[in-house]
Amino acid sequence: MSRYLLFVVLMFNALPGIASSESHSDEITLYFARHGETLLNTLDHVQGWADSPLTEEGQRIARYLGAGLKDIPFDSVYSGDSGRQRSTLEIILQTSGKTRLIPTELSGLRESFFGSYEGLRNEEMRDASARVLCLRDSQALMQEMAKENLSIKQLQNAIAAADPQGLAENYQQVKARTHDAVKRIISAGMEKHEKNILIVTSGMTIMNLVYELTNKPLAIKPLANAAVVKINYKNGEYRVIEPGTLKYVEAGKKSLED
Repeated sequence: MSRYLLFVVLMFNALPGIASSESHSDEITLYFARHGETLLNTLDHVQGWADSPLTEEGQRIARYLGAGLKDIPFDSVYSGDSGRQRSTLEIILQTSGKTRLIPTELSGLRESFFGSYEGLRNEEMRDASARVLCLRDSQALMQEMAKENLSIKQLQNAIAAADPQGLAENYQQVKARTHDAVKRIISAGMEKHEKNILIVTSGMTIMNLVYELTNKPLAIKPLANAAVVKINYKNGEYRVIEPGTLKYVEAGKKSLED
């Protein structure tokens, strides 16, 4: 086993509620998809537990994603309980012809809660978080993200520390509920011998999960709307196969336009 894979396995086995001490022969592939573009996305406003509808472009890209996922035989599908996540999954199922699948909603798959910054300009939240991290401003924060000098854990905790109302979730809080949701999904999948599972959630939520798998700051790079992170689960081990790709969107767009 390579040193990298051994590191991933050991670290994920240490996460409470995720890896199992039992040995399973079954293998499950998890497709984590970010929701389509929303109104608040276009306005560059903070959108965690706050919600807004998909834009026309958001609906279009969700259709592209659905078409791109059409040939994957999903056994079950999940989403968070936000409207944008629910709507994205509905469009995916309609476009891919998989309407027989009944979605399960889990509150643990919600986006991070940004407390009193919900609905405000993203720049305002980033400026406050930058000060916590002893950075000049929002622009400096973004530069550190681009240079991969800032982890999702550091950013999440900085947002929580900067919230004047003390309401925003910190990294550990997001980690606990998202990993519990994944544990439930895996347990149900193992019991039913499922092979492929689709999960529609949000960007920070997905990055939180990927960071725990890789422990690399590159996981902080924002995911595009409808990007997919593909993760393989086997014998208690998790492995990132695709860290964030738009290839399903691109393939779906081509198939629909042809």
